[in-house]
Amino acid sequence: MIVRKHFRFTGRVQGVGFRYRAKYAANGMGITGWAKNEQDGSVEMEAQGTEEAINRMLVMINKSDYIVIESIETRELPLEEGERSFYVV
Repeated sequence: MIVRKHFRFTGRVQGVGFRYRAKYAANGMGITGWAKNEQDGSVEMEAQGTEEAINRMLVMINKSDYIVIESIETRELPLEEGERSFYVV
């Protein structure tokens, strides 16, 4: 089953390759969506794929020596029909 989730990550998540690591992981798992830095130092991300693939992507992002996720806010979203890739904003 395909789901779409919105995430807001706080911690040491900017300037450490977070968005590009997310893109690499998403592309390898067939996940679509986007990731962008926010002015408050957080990173927002939307991811669309299977629940399992999204969870594996989150584990892969967190396996960095530089990224330190302190909190994750998550909410479900409606699917985006026709989205074909994951991109960095």
